[in-house]
Amino acid sequence: MITARKALGVLALTTALAVTAACGASDASSSAGSSTDVKLRMTVWTSNEDQLKLFDAIGDAYRAEHPEVSSITFESLPFADYNTTLTTQIAGGNAPDLAWMGDLSKDLIAADALVGLTGKLKATDGWKYDDLEDSATKEFSRDGTLYAYPFSNSPFALYVNTDLLAKAGQKIDPKTLTWDQVAAAGAAVHAKTGKAGFVIRDFDYNAWNMLATVWTGFGAAAWSADGKTCTFGSPQMQQAFTFLHDAAFKTKAMPGPGAKADFFAGDAAFTVAQVSRASLLTGSFKFGLSPLPAGPAGRYAVLGQAGVGVLAASKHAEQATDFLAYLTNPENAAKLAQFFPPPRKSLLTGAKLAANNKVLSAAQLQAVVVDQLPNAVTLPNHTKPAEIAQKGKTALDALWKPDADIPAVLNSVCAAIEPTLAK
Repeated sequence: MITARKALGVLALTTALAVTAACGASDASSSAGSSTDVKLRMTVWTSNEDQLKLFDAIGDAYRAEHPEVSSITFESLPFADYNTTLTTQIAGGNAPDLAWMGDLSKDLIAADALVGLTGKLKATDGWKYDDLEDSATKEFSRDGTLYAYPFSNSPFALYVNTDLLAKAGQKIDPKTLTWDQVAAAGAAVHAKTGKAGFVIRDFDYNAWNMLATVWTGFGAAAWSADGKTCTFGSPQMQQAFTFLHDAAFKTKAMPGPGAKADFFAGDAAFTVAQVSRASLLTGSFKFGLSPLPAGPAGRYAVLGQAGVGVLAASKHAEQATDFLAYLTNPENAAKLAQFFPPPRKSLLTGAKLAANNKVLSAAQLQAVVVDQLPNAVTLPNHTKPAEIAQKGKTALDALWKPDADIPAVLNSVCAAIEPTLAK
């Protein structure tokens, strides 16, 4: 959901990037490397105690080898306000040295607000740059330079409440499953049990970019490959939204606007969510996990990513880049893999990912992570993401009523966002 605070984040970002352009460097070599009391700060959006303990342990090990670094602080910011808080910090001259980033990455890279990492990572002994999966680095690269290490690469998958399907007398074959079959089974579950059919987690009729986990299977895209032309009005997108509209208002296979259903609480037969959400499973029902269902365009995979980069405005960009290289080396990447699917090909086997996973099996992780990553596309991302998201949502609101004119609404989305895309 786009809030007033996120809108403020757009303004803060504009100011922040102006500040960065005026005083920030574009590579690590421009920062002072001789300081003997370096304090590094990295913003993250996790509050998970186990994850933070791991980061602290890696930071402590690094400081033991680098006495010039007196502290490494991992500052946890609320996810809902993360972009706003980060950009406000940058604008206020209080930029962190390192930061996690998601949809903010396009703006930061375009504004030269991040340190280029490729040279440092390739030069670091034992780092093995060629081990990175190409599909994982695209989102955080420009002109052959990597600006953020893609530490988390979590494909979206289909979670199945097999208990609910059994109660409704429904059977599915994950190997040949299609979206039409999911909708049919979901409608049957709703009619028989009163529970929801399928839920696109985190969509909630607000975050429309989450629907890319469906429309990609119809051969649709939000905009052209160069990001300049809106393609919401395409026949493929009209077909995808007709499917979703029918599921919400005709067959009741998907909860309609205002209805809440939490798959992980047992309230739905299916949900589309990232693999990392498996930690929400409590064992209260039997479940299955499979790649996303096939659409009219065939099989596909969609990836949710997060990267970590070094801010050019950092007072210690050289040391921060060196720490990032240490944090993401093969040994530490293997440790982080228990929480975040890694971009390293050497770690991408079902068995290795399952070694520290208490919920999912090696076979499941092989099928929904390892086998999906090479050809996965990311969720829609663009510069000025908050502005595009808000304009797109406002236009799409007209679609979520029973008698909506779907082609007209989708064309209105393009009218709303194309001027921003063209910039």
